[in-house]
Amino acid sequence: MSEFFHAVGVFFDHLAAVHWGALGIAVVLHVLKITARTFAWRNILRAAFPNARVKHRVVFGAYVSGVGVNSVAPARGGDVLKLYLAKRGIEGSNYATLASTLLVETLFDIFVASALLIWALQLGVLPSLDVLPRIPDVDWAWAADNPRLAILIGTVLFFLAIVGAFWGARRITEFRRRLASGFAILGSRRRYLTDVVSWQALSWAFRLAAVWWFLKAFGIPATLHNACLVLVVQSLSTLLPISPGGAGTQQGLTAYVLRGKAGSTTALLSFSVGMNIATIATNVVMGSVALVLTLRTVRWRRHMRANESVPAEPLG
Repeated sequence: MSEFFHAVGVFFDHLAAVHWGALGIAVVLHVLKITARTFAWRNILRAAFPNARVKHRVVFGAYVSGVGVNSVAPARGGDVLKLYLAKRGIEGSNYATLASTLLVETLFDIFVASALLIWALQLGVLPSLDVLPRIPDVDWAWAADNPRLAILIGTVLFFLAIVGAFWGARRITEFRRRLASGFAILGSRRRYLTDVVSWQALSWAFRLAAVWWFLKAFGIPATLHNACLVLVVQSLSTLLPISPGGAGTQQGLTAYVLRGKAGSTTALLSFSVGMNIATIATNVVMGSVALVLTLRTVRWRRHMRANESVPAEPLG
């Protein structure tokens, strides 16, 4: 992470050059992006729990709180908080179904991210496997530097996942039913498109617009081409969420894909770190406020102790 902290220093050295009005617009669009996603998840949850009252306030609090934690914790630890708060706020819900709704919520993202990745590969702007290990602070560069070990680890994990799936399918019938409930909205193509994809497409539009204004705020040519390249970098940086928010990976890849097209390396580092800091700060503030309003306390330890006496939910 040494290169990342160097980039942070570069950012603070260039604070005077930031266009604060454009930065404010970018942050507002980022908030709208998150908000749109909460409507999509709420509709997925409504289909998964048709007999429960799924309040948007509950879903918004759970989702935003999780986003805040994901911004500062590695390995998407905030998703656990999303599940806990949603379980707490939706009567009759269960963790298996809630977890599968989060998977449904990513389907459209996978489609869009894959399309952007194919576009970037056709342009030839992404680093090759022999170049990737030389880009500073890319979390998963070791996989390119040690391809045989990476393939072996991936194969073992895939095999274990298949074995686990068969074991669970044969032994936990009720657990399978609960998992399947999370995919209920996919049973109606029209409902999925109107209630989920529409909100997620709006979220991606807000995300693209936010990146465009972030580029403008830091003096990088604000074009659709450059904004889409940044979206590709953001998607790639979350493939293996080792560092919080993909910090380090985003800086290295952004400087590479925009090299020679959008200012100096120093300016690109300032942009990438500045965007990271702005979005993380926004996520943490929103998440903290949402968590306080949801739990109605700032004494987390007392709240967790109060719930320790509640028996764990069985899988079956």
